[in-house]
Amino acid sequence: MQLGINLGYWGAGMDADNLAVAKEADRLGYAVCWAAEAYGSDAATVLTWVAAQTERIDIGSAIFQIPARQPAMTAMTAATLDSLSGGRFRLGLGVSGPQVSEGWYGVKFDKPLARTREYVDIVRKAMARERLTHEGEHWTLPLPGGPGKPLKLTVHPQREHIPLYIAAIGPKNLEQTGEIADGALLIFPAAEHLEETTLRHLRAGREKAGKTMDGFDVVPTLPIAVGGDDRIDALADMFRPYTALYVGGMGSPKQNFYNQLARRMGYEKEAAEIQEKYLAGDKDGAAAAIPRQLIDSTALLGSVERIADRMQAYAAAGVTTLTLSPAGFTLEERIAALRAGTEALDRAGLA
Repeated sequence: MQLGINLGYWGAGMDADNLAVAKEADRLGYAVCWAAEAYGSDAATVLTWVAAQTERIDIGSAIFQIPARQPAMTAMTAATLDSLSGGRFRLGLGVSGPQVSEGWYGVKFDKPLARTREYVDIVRKAMARERLTHEGEHWTLPLPGGPGKPLKLTVHPQREHIPLYIAAIGPKNLEQTGEIADGALLIFPAAEHLEETTLRHLRAGREKAGKTMDGFDVVPTLPIAVGGDDRIDALADMFRPYTALYVGGMGSPKQNFYNQLARRMGYEKEAAEIQEKYLAGDKDGAAAAIPRQLIDSTALLGSVERIADRMQAYAAAGVTTLTLSPAGFTLEERIAALRAGTEALDRAGLA
């Protein structure tokens, strides 16, 4: 099992620290550095900045938002980043959510699975430098009856095949991801629930495509906070606002994929209460309503030894790249968490 680092969103006042974290992850031998985007910093610019100042670590979009870019532009960006980084780019895609898609991009959040499938098909064709033609429900290339003609990418990517990942949570999206992608980007993954909530759906998609899970990258992101095992409650409290945001407020009352995931993990009553309080403006109440076990099972908390045990559980469950999101308000705290991650991986015998 490899380790990754997720820098999250840029522009929150810790940009210099984020770059230092990326450089340290590169030095420590982390496999990949991911960057996110929502409606602030874009991931492509951040990844270019990181790639220019690192040597070995892969750079990955987690995610490029599908409603933000035409698929051909995504292919251009991926090919350019792969070339500039010397073949270190991983393309992560996702449909985002209804609030961002419709509120920020003005793109209707409908038929996300069909839209993703078409998008991936076009991106793959473009990156393979085929003459680009497509007839689908969401895109038609070239447009009929006009001056457009089938074009092919003029840039030669560093590699013939750039790894393509999809951020997936729901069962149908997971199955499609297993079918059409090279990896899955996961959030709030509990090792003990991974088979029932995630892997069986990915496996079904792989089987539909005539493939096995061999070579398929299962990539959850987990917050990590290091401390004594007698401080688990305090460490878990650090992530209450983060968990409340996603389970309670990320999406609409009827379309919150994170809330639905918490319900599938057995927190039906608690997920409903968290969402109700968050959407009513009681963010503190929503955070307080989160069971500690929900946080503990979806984060790495405690001593290096405890974290090593948790890493073994994730590896046994089928995780191939464990992406860490180090907690801390200072650079020193985040670097310490990063180093603890590599120490724990070594102690777990997974390095």
